[in-house]
Amino acid sequence: MSDGFGFHVEVAHSSGSRAGVLTTPHGHVQTPLFMPVATLASVKGVDIGRVAETGATTLLANTYHLHLRPGEELVSQAGGVGAFMGWSGPTLTDSGGYQVFSLAQQVKVTDHGATFRSHLDGSLVDLTPEKAVAIQELLGADIAMQLDHVIGLPASRNDVSESMERSLAWGERCLKARQKSDQAMFGIVQGGLDPELRAVSAQHLRSLPFEGFAVGGLSVGEGPEAMASTLQATVPHLPTDKPRYLMGVGKPEDIVNAVAVGIDMFDCVLPTRCGRNALLYTFDGPLRLRNSRYLTDQRPVETDCPCVACRHSRAYLRHLFLSGEMLGPVLASIHNLTFYQRLMKYLREAIVADQFEAARVDILARMN
Repeated sequence: MSDGFGFHVEVAHSSGSRAGVLTTPHGHVQTPLFMPVATLASVKGVDIGRVAETGATTLLANTYHLHLRPGEELVSQAGGVGAFMGWSGPTLTDSGGYQVFSLAQQVKVTDHGATFRSHLDGSLVDLTPEKAVAIQELLGADIAMQLDHVIGLPASRNDVSESMERSLAWGERCLKARQKSDQAMFGIVQGGLDPELRAVSAQHLRSLPFEGFAVGGLSVGEGPEAMASTLQATVPHLPTDKPRYLMGVGKPEDIVNAVAVGIDMFDCVLPTRCGRNALLYTFDGPLRLRNSRYLTDQRPVETDCPCVACRHSRAYLRHLFLSGEMLGPVLASIHNLTFYQRLMKYLREAIVADQFEAARVDILARMN
């Protein structure tokens, strides 16, 4: 166990949902939690003070992007990724495996690691498990992720099995490469949509001294039903006394259903990406502000939302978007980030009150 890191389950129900407390060198945070994505040490379009006001407790930054620009040495000199961006709470860094899959050019993956061309300037980059750990240690996040091999779905069972086995081997190498005692490391379960491969991956990883476990390789084109069934087949094989993290997810309804089976941590770019495109989340479903129905709508986006965007009318926010004013995407992003934190608080309170299933049914009915 890394220094200063721990996880305690406060309430757990037989159906799967649970509420806990995650302890890190930068404080205690309640779960389930949602991490806004600060890919380049910045939550896109929102300053760090406003991010804190949304209720966020933990941020995610990315190894691949920060390695390419500005470089992990510069971030380390600034005191680590949290200090670099002015954030005092816990941080997590994704290892870069997904970005190698989604962004890099001319990728070649072998058992050694991934060799690819940077999407910025075409320079050659060699990312091995050992290199991913070294970068993340310099970035200084509270939680580092193992390097994994991500592939798109659907894929053949042979390809899925190969990527899963490679990810397991890379996970072991990541653990051996650790030097910092105050940085936790999570293993990543792979296996596509195959329940048997997911079980093999999870059971192998749980035998290793990871401080937590992530479910990776989802939200890559498989659809919500396949995601749900894969989670149901995977989570029972993970330890009950360590945090569980569903990477890159996602839509509010996907989060609700994942909490139902025992997932503790989430991240996704949707709150800010949708905000920049005038789609605002509410507990009664999304609002598409470019729609003419909001032309004269003087109501706030949500009457009980404390965010700065909800001090304005829907009509005004719509005007900002149609006028091309940069304030529109900023306010919409702040609202969506706030909505996600309100959602997590609502789910946690329902778990603690032993009313989660009723809350789940209600919120899914209202949002659809």
